[in-house]
Amino acid sequence: MSDTSHGTGGLTFDKSKRQWPNELNVLAALFLIIGIFEVLGAIFVGQSLLFDSNDRFDSIFNEQRLRIIIIQVAIVGIIALGVTQVIITAGIDLSSGSVLGATAMIAMSFAQVSVVNGNPNPKAIFGPAFLDLPVIVPIFVGLGCGILAGIINGILVAYSRIPPFIATLGMMLFARGVAQWWSSGNPVSFPTESYAKIGAGMMPVIIFLALAVLFHLVMNYTIYGKHTYAIGSNEAAARMSGINVPRHLVLVYAIAGMLAGLSAVILTSKNLTAQSGMGLSYELDAIAMAVIGGVSLFGGRGSIIGTVIGALIIGVITSGFTFLRLGAFYQEMVLGCIIVGAVALDQWQQKRAAAKA
Repeated sequence: MSDTSHGTGGLTFDKSKRQWPNELNVLAALFLIIGIFEVLGAIFVGQSLLFDSNDRFDSIFNEQRLRIIIIQVAIVGIIALGVTQVIITAGIDLSSGSVLGATAMIAMSFAQVSVVNGNPNPKAIFGPAFLDLPVIVPIFVGLGCGILAGIINGILVAYSRIPPFIATLGMMLFARGVAQWWSSGNPVSFPTESYAKIGAGMMPVIIFLALAVLFHLVMNYTIYGKHTYAIGSNEAAARMSGINVPRHLVLVYAIAGMLAGLSAVILTSKNLTAQSGMGLSYELDAIAMAVIGGVSLFGGRGSIIGTVIGALIIGVITSGFTFLRLGAFYQEMVLGCIIVGAVALDQWQQKRAAAKA
């Protein structure tokens, strides 16, 4: 019996070329990692990582640990949503962590109260006219700082033709310098009550998931998404098809910067303070989430869903190593191996697909 069936116009369907969606592979990897930690937990700790070990009947899951896992990846996950779009265009953004740090210092300066325990705010950056401002002001300031940094990145990449690695590396150093220069490196604290509510409780997770759904729809069902994939697949062909590549690249980097700025607002709200060292290495974590989630560093392939699953994988690994009482350096070593393995697997899949074509 034939392995092929006829389709429209005499075309045939070859089952040997059928592939599982990459997101299912990443999801399988997530379940495998959870299974490994469950086995190791039973052997060395005598407890379960994600399931309730206390024989209670209200829930089979360890809800506290689940909340910790998703909260700790939510803020970096928001950055990863923007980084994913940049990588799909065959670019890279090394500046997002530093942009978060600079934006955190600036945005928090517009979110301060005037009085602390009956005394003038000792950490106030500006005068009374800029204290006790409506919460929308620091939010807009944070988003504006992120968008500005992203636009500069996009202009350098799209119009100056500076490689994305160099352009965003320069922005990374500049933004980190701004973070340290602002308030001479001193923490900026004492936000208003309304600002503090932005990052309270599960709000970071809710915002992360809402943005993930939004950008999943944008990337799959809008012209913006189609142009983003087209540029990453073949920039020259995208230009010939009428896509304004430079303008689109500026937009992609601006969105990535905006999400970094939003992450800064959420992080400072959650911590009730801003420090110049905030966001250190967040850009690497965001890139790792995207790569582990199946986004190709060569551009043109990847998805928001994959990045979300990649974020969960990193969250499980981080929580799992803490659960097993192993040092953070082991976690970094394992993550490094996973990232290299993910890129190697991506190259192998591309070669295999090319061979079958």
